[in-house]
Amino acid sequence: MAQKAVIGVTGLGVMGRNLARNFARHGYTVAVHNRTYGKTKALIEEFGHEGAFVPEESPEAFVAALERPRKMVIMVKAGQSTDAVIDEFAPLLEPGDILIDGGNAHYADTERREKALRERGIHFVGSGISGGEQGALEGPSIMPGGSRESYASLGPILEDISAKVDGAPCCTYVGPGGAGHFVKMVHNGIEYSDMQLIAEAYDLLRKGAGMTPAEIAEVFRTWNQGRLGSYLIEITAEVLAHTDAATGKPFVDIVLDRAEQKGTGRWTVQAALDLGVPVTGIAQAVFARSLSGHADTREAARVLTGPSADGGLDSSFADKVEQALYASKVVAYAQGFNQIQAGSAEYGWDIDLGAMATIWRGGCIIRAGFLDRIRGAYETDRGLPTLLTDANFAAELGDAQDAWREVVVEATRRGIPVPGFSSALSYYDALRAERLPAALIQGQRDFFGAHTYLRTDREGVHHTHWELPGRPETRTDA
Repeated sequence: MAQKAVIGVTGLGVMGRNLARNFARHGYTVAVHNRTYGKTKALIEEFGHEGAFVPEESPEAFVAALERPRKMVIMVKAGQSTDAVIDEFAPLLEPGDILIDGGNAHYADTERREKALRERGIHFVGSGISGGEQGALEGPSIMPGGSRESYASLGPILEDISAKVDGAPCCTYVGPGGAGHFVKMVHNGIEYSDMQLIAEAYDLLRKGAGMTPAEIAEVFRTWNQGRLGSYLIEITAEVLAHTDAATGKPFVDIVLDRAEQKGTGRWTVQAALDLGVPVTGIAQAVFARSLSGHADTREAARVLTGPSADGGLDSSFADKVEQALYASKVVAYAQGFNQIQAGSAEYGWDIDLGAMATIWRGGCIIRAGFLDRIRGAYETDRGLPTLLTDANFAAELGDAQDAWREVVVEATRRGIPVPGFSSALSYYDALRAERLPAALIQGQRDFFGAHTYLRTDREGVHHTHWELPGRPETRTDA
């Protein structure tokens, strides 16, 4: 009798293929399947020597090749393609089997699928997987949701193939239902913000200090040795140092300045609006990408005027940009963790924020040295209202704020757009403020719509009759 596979992967695009290879490299017998058998055959021909693969052509044979409880990973495009695969395979599974969606699914779709399959006795696990094609092969950060029962048998395998930091796996149980995909969504939103902030730092050094891409690459390499040390800072230096072979120009100068997006950043902002959580840094990053792609709107550059941005700043400006970048990144991560906290409370997921920081330390795109300090902050106080109230981070932002403000002012003076830096600073100042102008907004709302307001000096819900002489006030306790 042929050996049964411990786990199976259907959908052998780049991510699915590399994930299957990762399982095999760790000693697991892996069943592999693709809608077109050619990809399955190509995987075996090219990488079959890496471990024990069981290639199957039909869904029935693929399912039959899996040991019970069956563990089957779906790696196809999110949306209708995922539903189609589930509809095809679910009738072939039995109660207790585990179906894992490793794509970038919307968490609401995962909630729907999990509920429907639970009624059939099948465990559905929506699992975020971050790290790109290299991470899938060498060790990603994995964020599985679903039932705790499913994690009991699936978890050890996922932890085994995940990235490791200080011996700890970058994988843990996130929570029930769509919790895993929700956390992955927010991870991607933070990634959007992080990338936008780095791009703004580059733009400031290029235009404000007149530095070349190669010179800026060296600045980023230096930053990567300090508190900004991270995967994104590391690869930024590599991109900036690269010269285009065809033209001899800096690579960054021959790339069209229109950034694309696949939707997870937009989902993060939409979900934040539904939850009432301000993620201004992520929102600005999403809008900045949108603006970059609006070629017609950007024709305004032909007629709009502004100050000269060219050069004139000395080398000390780079140090100020470093402080502004670090402070803004801390704000972006703080907003992301606040959104996870709010989503966890809204949906009853009980997500451990410190554990999320732990599994993001390696494998994923936003892996960074200071995530270990974020982990420590939430382990010390799991109920932190915001990361910015942690004593260590609060002190750092306080120390950075003068340079941070100078950078935003200098950017404004020179007409260099810094939506990420400026929105992060505004958020910081809003949290510092003892009173916000929202009191005036409440007065306006009560004036035109009788929306009522609360008072600072006494209880109850109040309304001023603005249309009556003397403008009397009434109070209700409703």
